Amino acid sequence: MHLPDILLVHGAWHGSWCWELVTAELRRLGRTAHAVDLPSSGSPAGLHEDAEVIRHAIASIDRPVAVVGHSYGGFPVTEATAGSAFVTRVVYLAAWMPEAGTSISEAAGMPEFEAEFVPPPPDAVAQFYDDVDPVLAERAAGMLRPQSARSATDRLRGAGWLTIPSTYLVCDNDKTMPPPSQEEMAARASSVHHLPSAHSPFLSVPADLAALLDQVTLDQARVRS
Repeated sequence: MHLPDILLVHGAWHGSWCWELVTAELRRLGRTAHAVDLPSSGSPAGLHEDAEVIRHAIASIDRPVAVVGHSYGGFPVTEATAGSAFVTRVVYLAAWMPEAGTSISEAAGMPEFEAEFVPPPPDAVAQFYDDVDPVLAERAAGMLRPQSARSATDRLRGAGWLTIPSTYLVCDNDKTMPPPSQEEMAARASSVHHLPSAHSPFLSVPADLAALLDQVTLDQARVRS
């Protein structure tokens, strides 16, 4: 039985670098993992360009793949997986699990943007990494890039979770995406699991996150075998 690859998609302001610890753990578990860089982090690209990068990555893998989206990454992952024949499961990690036709600014009740970019939060360590090793947290905060405002205002064109099995991973100590909001969206998912972490388990508990990703994607592989 060939296990599906795992494609990791970061959230706003971040890059593929944030998955390095998880990727290493997944490889130790015998899994093949990939991570993409979304163009909306650091350039004016919007949601649809992000989704196209994910679609291209799925096509390049060219075999069954489970796609994981963190935080904002849930938006482009939702659009990119719609209609895909390769995607075995969509995994939402403390992520937006939106319906087609919505935007993140609308869903979050954000005010109108006056600038082309949204800078990283000044309290990024407290907001994103409060349970991460302080040295690692400061290093991560220093790697954050401005986020394109268009990524928040573009409207979703499709929703892969409507036809593809989905799993929601709730981060129970999250200060950025409150657990009640995660639970509300998780009601749309095929299955739900919990992590005792804040918003960035890929840095705070990478081994635990990798083991959970291995489990939820392995379960789907068994269903399809």
